[in-house]
Amino acid sequence: MENILITGGAGFIGSRFVQHIYNATNYNIIVLDKLTYAADSSRIPKKIKEDEKRFNLVVGDITDISSTDLPPLSYIVNFAAESHVDNSISDGRPFVRSNIEGVFNLLEVAKKQPKKIFRKFVQVSTDEVYGDMDDLIGSPEATESFNLKPSSYYSASKAAAEMLVLSAHRTFGLPYLITRCCNNFGPGQHAEKFLPTVFESMKNNRPIPVYGDGLQIREWIHTDDHVRIMADLMHSGHSSETYNIGSGFSYTNLEVIEKISEVLGIPANIEYVSDRLGHDRKYALDCKKLTAYRGDRIFTPLEVFLQIESGN
Repeated sequence: MENILITGGAGFIGSRFVQHIYNATNYNIIVLDKLTYAADSSRIPKKIKEDEKRFNLVVGDITDISSTDLPPLSYIVNFAAESHVDNSISDGRPFVRSNIEGVFNLLEVAKKQPKKIFRKFVQVSTDEVYGDMDDLIGSPEATESFNLKPSSYYSASKAAAEMLVLSAHRTFGLPYLITRCCNNFGPGQHAEKFLPTVFESMKNNRPIPVYGDGLQIREWIHTDDHVRIMADLMHSGHSSETYNIGSGFSYTNLEVIEKISEVLGIPANIEYVSDRLGHDRKYALDCKKLTAYRGDRIFTPLEVFLQIESGN
């Protein structure tokens, strides 16, 4: 039976990937998670955590793990990251440590795996590495070959991590998959993120803080759609490739607030605040490469999730 290491598996997206892999494969799953403030092991269903034959939760840091701590691995999937942009503006050091040094250490672990067994190192990146599409004439969509121009310490650390993965492939022949996904929505997202903040503000009759004019454009995908695509790409014969993962559903922040207001039946009390430093206006992914591999997909609309979350 094959072993897979999933780092950050108690996080918002990582925990959904754990569930998908558990249900869709017979792999032995090792979750490595530091269980920081953004992680919650309760996101992983009880039946999985109680399956001692196939599941093992290791509380630890990706900067410290060694190959001697692990069985031979077929896959390493790295969700572990500091991800809140505002926090990276306040203090970028934890982002450099986790998102760069941590990835370097995981690559060192991957290099020591038996070559006949190890299949792929999967680095979960972000559309933010491309920078602000609104800076460019015509505001194009970014293809996988688009120049990286990150705007924050967070996105810069994710771009740096990608460069480490590419160099490990070039120098050591390490097989990899890099995915650059748009904004995720789904159950269990941390309260600091945009959608939970809007929901809780409305439900508790608090003003909704909105950066700048609220016209920043983001693309949204359900986390379950995201992890299914990731797993498909991971298991495919396509090796050492980078893929954009997007849904085609793009909205301004104000449009998202309006949708939540409609499903809750509560007027939006918006409080405009000073814009975030270096705030990107628009992200836009060209997903023709993904479509060429997988064909057209049906994605979960944001409106459906909002209805479910509202209890309507």
